[in-house]
Amino acid sequence: MSVFKEQEYKKNLDWGLWRKLFRFTLPYKKQMIFLVVLMLGLAGGDLLFPLLTRYAIDHFVIPATTKGIGSFAIIYFSLVAFQAIDIYFFIALAGKIEMGVTYDIRKAGFRHLQELSFNYFDRTPVGWLMARMTSDSQRLGETIAWGLVDVVWGVSLMIGISVVMLVLNWKLALFALSVLPFLTVVSIYFRNKILAAYRRVRKINSKITAAFNEGIAGAKATKTLVREEENIREFKELTREMYHSSVKVAIFSALYLPAVLALGSIGTALVLWRGGESVISGMLTYGTLVAFITYTIQFFEPLWQLARVFAELQNARASAERIFSMIDEKSDLVDKPEVVKKFGDNFLPDKDNWPEIKGEISFENVYFYYKQGENVLENFNLKVKAGETIALVGETGSGKSTIVNLACRFYEPVKGSIKIDGVDYRERSLLWLHSNLGYVLQTPHLFSGTIKENIRYGRLEASDEEIVRAAKLVNAHDFIMRLEKGYDSEVGEGGSLLSTGEKQLISFARAILANPKIFVLDEATSSVDTETEQKIQAAIHTVLENRTSFIIAHRLSTIRSADRILVIQNGKIIEEGSHRKLLALKGYYYNLYMNQFMEEQETMILRTENSNLIKPNLTSF
Repeated sequence: MSVFKEQEYKKNLDWGLWRKLFRFTLPYKKQMIFLVVLMLGLAGGDLLFPLLTRYAIDHFVIPATTKGIGSFAIIYFSLVAFQAIDIYFFIALAGKIEMGVTYDIRKAGFRHLQELSFNYFDRTPVGWLMARMTSDSQRLGETIAWGLVDVVWGVSLMIGISVVMLVLNWKLALFALSVLPFLTVVSIYFRNKILAAYRRVRKINSKITAAFNEGIAGAKATKTLVREEENIREFKELTREMYHSSVKVAIFSALYLPAVLALGSIGTALVLWRGGESVISGMLTYGTLVAFITYTIQFFEPLWQLARVFAELQNARASAERIFSMIDEKSDLVDKPEVVKKFGDNFLPDKDNWPEIKGEISFENVYFYYKQGENVLENFNLKVKAGETIALVGETGSGKSTIVNLACRFYEPVKGSIKIDGVDYRERSLLWLHSNLGYVLQTPHLFSGTIKENIRYGRLEASDEEIVRAAKLVNAHDFIMRLEKGYDSEVGEGGSLLSTGEKQLISFARAILANPKIFVLDEATSSVDTETEQKIQAAIHTVLENRTSFIIAHRLSTIRSADRILVIQNGKIIEEGSHRKLLALKGYYYNLYMNQFMEEQETMILRTENSNLIKPNLTSF
């Protein structure tokens, strides 16, 4: 179960939020202006139709004459043609703006995600992020484009109708518009109700997306632990909650729209009552009364549309709050302004100013915690020479990965400093360090695409020959060439078409291709078979030569050649030295090594015995 908590949002109108949102429309300024012009033209055309009807009744119907009706018909059909062309262009343009804004929001969100630190991803569910990058972004794009269309058309038409009615008969116009104060009260009431309901819907939608993601990613664990029924139960609870919240939105919308129509009907009835009396008394023509009735109905038609847009805006606001809570998230790791000025940032690096890295690393009085008050490291000191291979061993949670992650600047010390080549690494850019870093994880991640593309991810400008050379260096070339398409073979999503060992070899080749000065192997051989481990071990001595290296290992047999082995316990170095030196101490490392050695011997004996048991007795045939 996720412990992630969403932030609370403002209940009042947040103009800052909408300013942020409409910044995404600036690249489409010309298109937006043209779209507004089109909508003003459409509203102007809608204003003319009742006047044409008024003219037809007063000049053709009442006098019972057809004189001049041909010219009238041409004008009328020309207006219809103008409206049709206008509608075509505004639909095409609004669709283009919608797609562009959606793309820009997603691009901004994805770019910002690349800048955030590991800490953000540690505490944020994948489903939460996926919902923002997909449905929330799409919702905003739709609202900005089509919401603008409806708002400009509706507001301009209502203003135009009000002006025309006041010019035709100001007293009758006041009767028609007398319901507006009541409409304002109704709108404010439903605004708060609909916004609260939409926020709930968007929040649950993120949880459902997260549940989908966990259900698919953890399908194997679900089946092996027989958790299907429990997962279905939890998912049903989420969907039931989503259902009730969505129904609440529908109910409020269903109440709001009829309320608008009812108020509009009252306005129309008042016009019929007062206007009918004026026609009977001869103070108003039939054509003017029909025009007034048409205008009154027209006045409340955009109100109905605006009510719908208003409901959508509440949904869009909920989406905007969630997207900008992600985009506005500050990274825990940010280069100082003077560092950016000198070395550039992650997207515009100034590599000409980058100093050459040798690889000497020193921890000086380092303190670090993930949760305040629970220090993982306290006054930790360590000096690693350039080109030295350091192995870290210890129990789970002892601080091994924390030390390595700090050295790689995936996190920064709370107190103290970490220096590379004698300079605090916060005086250098993040990209400078990470560009000189090779990292191979226990669980390798491959991207959808070919083997060649995945290896080239280590250095995008690498040639095919360099890719093959890297694969050969880690003994991956042979298995790649056995595949039908060789280096052009697809690996599947997350490398699903390859075995764990094959994925690890490709991950290793990718790291080597980057030619890093600092290399990290984080339990890199713990999840591979013995044969693959032997292939990797055969390459490690060559690969790590002249590189500062950290090896986190569970199998102690893989680190015997390390220059120094650090035994970590509760964030402190309790033993330190070469493999032989630590064995001679007969301390923690000695006991750990001997226990593993005995386990491996027992495993080999059992395999031998089982092998003998299944051998066929050839003499019996």
